[in-house]
Amino acid sequence: MTPHPDLIVLGAGSGGLATALRAAEHGAHVALVDPATLGGTCVHRGCVPKKALWFAAQWEQAQRLAVDVGFASQPGPLDWARFRAVRARYIEGIEARYGERVQRANVQRFRQRARLAGRDVVELADGTRLRAPHIVIATGGRPRRLPLPGFDLGMVSDDIFALSTCPRRIAIVGGGYIAVEFAGLLQALGSEVTMLAREQLLQGFDDELVQALAAHMHGQGIRVRYNTDVKAVRRTAAGLLLDDAPTGVDGPYDALLWAVGRVPNTDDLGLTAVGVRTDKRGRVQVDARQQTNVEGILAIGDASTDRALTPVAVAAGRHLADRLFGGQPDAHLDGKNIPSVVFSKPPLGMVGMTEAHARGHHGEPVTVYHSRFTPMQWALAGEQGQSLMKLVCVGAEERVVGIHALGPGVDEMLQGFAVALKLGLRKRDLDATLAIHPTSSEELVLMR
Repeated sequence: MTPHPDLIVLGAGSGGLATALRAAEHGAHVALVDPATLGGTCVHRGCVPKKALWFAAQWEQAQRLAVDVGFASQPGPLDWARFRAVRARYIEGIEARYGERVQRANVQRFRQRARLAGRDVVELADGTRLRAPHIVIATGGRPRRLPLPGFDLGMVSDDIFALSTCPRRIAIVGGGYIAVEFAGLLQALGSEVTMLAREQLLQGFDDELVQALAAHMHGQGIRVRYNTDVKAVRRTAAGLLLDDAPTGVDGPYDALLWAVGRVPNTDDLGLTAVGVRTDKRGRVQVDARQQTNVEGILAIGDASTDRALTPVAVAAGRHLADRLFGGQPDAHLDGKNIPSVVFSKPPLGMVGMTEAHARGHHGEPVTVYHSRFTPMQWALAGEQGQSLMKLVCVGAEERVVGIHALGPGVDEMLQGFAVALKLGLRKRDLDATLAIHPTSSEELVLMR
C-alpha cells in the first residue's frame, strides 16, 4: 500500500470506478476512496433499482395486454417482498463484479471518508494522508431536502426502494424526470398518483413530446397540477395533508414523495480551504477537460457542473484517464448531442436539439417531421394511445440536429440513431435506409 499513488479518486460510483479502472488499465497506481459500497447512487439508489421497478411496471401492463388478446391467466399484484429480494440479488451481483475488477486492477481501496488537505493531498478519516499529482472528485449527489415543516413525513427518491407495498394514494412534489418516472411506475403498480409541479414537466425535453406524454399520464389516471408550491405537510388521522396545495389535491395521502432535485456531495470535502470553485448549488466548476481552477484537482459526474447522467460521468472519467495516463493528450468528453431517456410510461427519449432550441440557435431554416401512430402491440389489444416521433432538421441539406421519440421501445431504439446523428446524419440518409417492418423504429426512416 503506497501513500503516493499516481491518482486519487474520491468516490466509487459509476464515474469514479470508470476513472480508476481505466487509469489502472494504463498502468497508473490508483487509490479509490469511498466509505460506502461500490457502485454509488446509480447501482444502489438510482438507475438500476429504478429500472427494475420500471420493468415490474411494464410486466404489469404486459399481463393485462396478454389477457386482452386471449391468454387465460388473470393479472395479479406484485409480490413486493419477492421482488425486493430478486432486485437485491441482482444489485449484489453488480457490486461483487465491481469488487473483483477493482481487485484484479490492483486499485487500492480505502473505505473511509476523506477531505482535501492540499492541492495534492487527501486526508482520510483515520488521519492517514495520501499524496498524488492528480485528484478526481467523483463524490456524486443526493436528494435535495427542503427546510419545510413536515418535510420528513415524506420520502425522497432513496426511500422508494425500501417500500414493502405500493401506497394507495401518493403525492409526488416535482416535475423533473425522477417525479415523472416514479409517477408512471407507481401508478402502474397500483397507486393513485397526484403530481404537484411548479412549472412544466421535464424542462429540457421537446415541448411537443412532453405534452404528448402528459396526455398519456392523464389517460392513465395520473393527476398533474401545475403552479403549485407546497409549504408544509401535516399528518392527520385520514393521512398526509399538504398546506398551500390547491383544493382537491391537498390530500389526504398515504405517502408523499419529494422529487425536488439533487445536491452534490461536496459540502465536507474541504474545497474552500484549497480554493476549488463551486457554483451556487455547490457543484465543482470544471472546464471541457474536467479541470477545476486548481491545478491537479479534477471533477466528474454529479459533483461537477457536467450534465447529471451516469453515462456522462463514465465517459468523462475514461477520457480523463486516457489523457492523463494513456498517451492521449486531446482526450476529453464531447458534451454535444448527449442522448437521454426518461423511463416514463411510455418512455420518452431524445438526442440533440429540441425544436425550440434549433429555431433559437440556427440561422438556417428549420424543418420538422412528425410521425404519430398506434404501436402494434397496443392496437392488437385495443389500446388507444399513440407514439410520437419527431425529427428536427436544419438547412438545405436537412442535417438532423434533433431526434425525439415517445412510445414503447424508444429507450432501446434511440441508441443507434444517436450514433448516426453524431456522425452528421441528414434526412436523405434516413430516406435511403430500408425499414425493418413491422416495427416502431421504422417510422424514423419513413417520415415525409
